[in-house]
This record gives sequence, C-alpha cells and structure tokens, in this order.
Amino acid sequence: RELLLREQLKIIQDQLNEADEGTREEEGYRKNLIEAGLPENLLQRLNDELHRLSRTPASSPEGAVHRNYLDWIVALPWNRKSTERLDIGSVKDGLDADHFGLDTVKNRILDLLAVSILKKDARKPVLCFVGPPGVGKTSMGRSIAQALGRSFVSISVGGVRDEAELRGHRRTYVGAMPGRIIQGLRQAETCN
Repeated sequence: RELLLREQLKIIQDQLNEADEGTREEEGYRKNLIEAGLPENLLQRLNDELHRLSRTPASSPEGAVHRNYLDWIVALPWNRKSTERLDIGSVKDGLDADHFGLDTVKNRILDLLAVSILKKDARKPVLCFVGPPGVGKTSMGRSIAQALGRSFVSISVGGVRDEAELRGHRRTYVGAMPGRIIQGLRQAETCN
C-alpha cells in the first residue's frame, strides 16, 4: 500500500512540476550510475545507498558522506579505456629517445610487452620500480605510458604513515576520502 501511495504521490508531483529536491537528486544519481556502466552487484549496492540517501535529511552530515561516496563512484572510469599501441619497435624507440643506458630495465620492459602481445588473455603485470630518488623511476614509467598511448599518473607513497592513506578512510568519518590509488584512477580518467 505504501509503495502504491508513493507512486501516486510521485505522479502527482511530476504533473505539478513539484518534485522535491531529494527525488531529483536521487534520479540524477540513478541516471549517472547507469551511464557509468557499473557491474551489476555494485549497482545493487549503490541502489541501497541511494535509498539511504533519500531517507537522510539534506542537512545531515551523514547525507554528505553518502553524496561524497556516490560522487566518487560515478567519477571513476569503470569502462573508459585508452587505446593501446602495442608496437615493440615504437616502444623501444621511445624508451631509447628518453633514456640513455638502462639497457637491462628497457629489455625487461620490452620482454613483458612481447609476452602481453603474444598472450592477450594473460593478466598484465604490475611494474614496480625501486631505487633512490632521482634515478629515473617516474620518467621511465612516463615514457612507457607515452609509448603505449596510456594515461600516466604518478602515485608517491613516500612518507605515508597510515594505511588509510593508501586504501582510503572508512566512510563513517565525515571527511572520509578514498585512498591514493583510487584518486590516481580518477586522475587518469581511464581504467587501464
């Protein structure tokens, strides 16, 4: 009965163009979530989140937490991928032009690229460059990304004292922010 009455109320508000702000906001989030191309299980969880948001007063700090969470989810690049240029010759030329020496590192990168070209369904490895400051870790990553046609975001973890900075804060805090990795994905605007 309650569902029927709510639907009738919604129809009447639409006819009078008096839809309340919360309903408009919820419909806007729903539209953005559908356009984002989210997985089905996550979409169901976010529908529950929208339901909680609609029942929360607009001035409540908890409503701000819900909105912040939904804004971050919508802003992430769920299905946006950059087109890759998987050409070993151009990658080798790009690495040689940007970096003198470092032959072992460049050959290892080219080996990984060759394997990913031959075995397309294999999981892509994560490259981890380790060394003291100023030896070319970031510039090597930037050169690889440029040669492959991918976005590049550098995430510095030096000086991180709390794991919450990497993984993100719990949403129970009013000023909760996602971790550095999620922030990097948002900056890159592509999921690869």
